[in-house]
Amino acid sequence: GYDGVSIHAPNHLYGGPDGLKRLIDSCHERGLAVVVDVVYNHMGSEGNYLAKFGPYFTGPGTAWGFGPTMQGEHAPAVRQFFIDNALMWLRDYHADGLRLDAIDKVVDNSAKHFLIELIEAVGKLSSATWKRVLTAESPSNDPVFVKPLAEGGYGLEAHWVDDFHHATRTTFTGERHGYYIDYRGAEDLVTALRQGAVYEGQHSEHLGKPRGKSLTGLPPSTFLICFQNHDQIGNRPTGDRFSHHPEATLVQQQIGSAFTLLSPFTPMIFMGEEWAASTPFQFFTDHQDPELAASVGEGRRKEFGGEEWSGEIPDPQHPSCYSNSKLIWEERHTSPHREILGWYSELLRF
Repeated sequence: GYDGVSIHAPNHLYGGPDGLKRLIDSCHERGLAVVVDVVYNHMGSEGNYLAKFGPYFTGPGTAWGFGPTMQGEHAPAVRQFFIDNALMWLRDYHADGLRLDAIDKVVDNSAKHFLIELIEAVGKLSSATWKRVLTAESPSNDPVFVKPLAEGGYGLEAHWVDDFHHATRTTFTGERHGYYIDYRGAEDLVTALRQGAVYEGQHSEHLGKPRGKSLTGLPPSTFLICFQNHDQIGNRPTGDRFSHHPEATLVQQQIGSAFTLLSPFTPMIFMGEEWAASTPFQFFTDHQDPELAASVGEGRRKEFGGEEWSGEIPDPQHPSCYSNSKLIWEERHTSPHREILGWYSELLRF
């Protein structure tokens, strides 16, 4: 699974690389496309040995690990490594597209940006009958990701826009901690629905600097929005979903999902959201290095140690964080989950 997208299948059918390709092909037979979440902005702090083979990580680091070398003497080989990785998913495993994780964290001041090289390589792989798509995950609200190459952009198909989620959340729950401090509820929700984003260059109190650029003129389909997703749930202290919030109601979830699915933007639904799953989606890890495992747990406790949070922060290494996050599929057939599922189904049919 990548970032909360779990695939459950018998190992003897889908084990190993060939099995993964069979699994993706079986999705195609059911009329489903598969987009793989790839991370080119950093490597993890455990189990990563690329630095032993060459100067892969001389670029600026991120909060999640070392940054890749995208410019300078050794950059060409490193850039080709990541491009070959992308082509592997699309060509060898038959994936239909890639979601580029936190792509704004890839620092590249070269004459030709890494993303342009990547999309050109993927374009050669695409055909009239099978077009592979690339989408950018970034909080920057920058139209450069989706503007055509001829207009000075990178030419990606779509760009995540978090403003809609944040405005919806503050409208219904009144939360004002962390990055939610930048949002004023319903007023910003209206703005997000009208123009795709809230921040188009205004000062962000959370960041302490201006954020975003105007997205005017871009097709609404290039904005990926959501009411809930793996980051916004998994990064909360206890992994609670919208329906678990004490100030939230199921009617509010119906309204929020209607805004999401009936908007002119491209919507995403998080697993279990469509029936208001009772299970959380907690931050869980399985680090084998005891020192690293302890530091991750301590980091979570420090992150949520402010006055706005109360209660114990679950230890991400504890097996319960993983087991608690498994969906209970049977509850789809019981009230009120059955009614919420029917609501989502009706919206999708509409």
